[in-house]
Amino acid sequence: MTLVTPPAALQITPDDELKRVRLVQMKRVATLMLVGVALVFVVTRWFESQYPWLGFVRAFAEAAMVGGIADWFAVTALFRHPLGIPIPHTAIVASRKDRIGTALGNFVQRNFLTREVVAGKIAAMQLGDRAAQWLAQPENSRRLARHAAHGLSGAVGVLRDDDVQEMVDRGIVSRLRTMQAAPLMARLFGLLTTGGRHQALLDDALRLAARFLYENEAMIRERVKAESPWWVPGAVDSRVGDKIVSGVEKTLVAVAADPDHPLRQRYDEAVDRFIVSLRENPDTIARFEQIKLDVLAHPGVADFSRDVWGDVKARIATYAERLADETEQEPDQLERWLAGLGQKVLEDPVLSAKVNGWVVEIVSYAVEQAREDVAKLISATVAAWDADATSRKIELQIGRDLQFIRINGTIVGGLVGLTLYALGLLVNR
Repeated sequence: MTLVTPPAALQITPDDELKRVRLVQMKRVATLMLVGVALVFVVTRWFESQYPWLGFVRAFAEAAMVGGIADWFAVTALFRHPLGIPIPHTAIVASRKDRIGTALGNFVQRNFLTREVVAGKIAAMQLGDRAAQWLAQPENSRRLARHAAHGLSGAVGVLRDDDVQEMVDRGIVSRLRTMQAAPLMARLFGLLTTGGRHQALLDDALRLAARFLYENEAMIRERVKAESPWWVPGAVDSRVGDKIVSGVEKTLVAVAADPDHPLRQRYDEAVDRFIVSLRENPDTIARFEQIKLDVLAHPGVADFSRDVWGDVKARIATYAERLADETEQEPDQLERWLAGLGQKVLEDPVLSAKVNGWVVEIVSYAVEQAREDVAKLISATVAAWDADATSRKIELQIGRDLQFIRINGTIVGGLVGLTLYALGLLVNR
């Protein structure tokens, strides 16, 4: 047999029994008062001919009885049919439960979940400052770092390597396959040429070339000697080698020293032509696309992603194990960063205002996006409740107070009846 758990709002709470007892007691008080005035009405009606002054008491009891019965009917009609008779417009809570749920959801949406109300409340709470104060405490930053490392380690441990590889292939590699490489490279080279950054790269290349020439001068001379005809004298070979090395050195120095050197200008023109070719030349674009596809199809790409993932897993596991060591008292880099972040927010009023503003904006936006869903959730939740159980639950919450309506109706009705009786006597005189 399957047990069905009732909705949370209709579950029996520890104070429901106490509320039920108090409700029963108050019902008895109101009912006894109604029975009492009914008995008084009967007795006074019987002896009124002998004792005319009992007419005042009888009028009070008669009106009190009418008021008490009317209010009993009104209160009872909220939750059930009076005396079990299906009188129209009775058992209101049970029969209109769904409509009440919809109205309640709309009321909450329009009056509690508006951007203005939420933003004002969140702004007054200063949640950013509270979070910073909490985070600035070393024990809290350490606890947060441990939880983050433990959770990340657990998440990484659950993931299978094959799943990660498939996710990389599907989410990254497949997108790279559909993305044109040439325009991307054109934008990259465009950024490099902004502000003459590519000239700085040329300067680095010139320095590397000069260093290479200096370190390999002897090898260059030997190469010149080996490539020259056999009949050329050795002195001539040495002279040619010196000229080559000296000429290259002078050229490198001249280009490095002169920002307007013709070679630099030709270098600028070559870079510009290359960028234009990447953007407009179909052959260049197709060639780069093919290079991109060849690189992505190479087994080394998959091996590289596996190696990176394995290294990330190992580092996260090691970090989590180190944080789990209770004997480790020295705060690590993440703990110091978290604590420093909280302290900086507290010390910088401008940053604090920004953080509080971000919190207000995020929470307000989230509430604004979810307000209709909250209204629908309230309506659907109330609609799923059992009608009779809902009536009983609501009656337990407010029924005791409603019994005072019956008591007040009995008293007020009696006073009104007494007043009318007295006015009638004065008019008849």
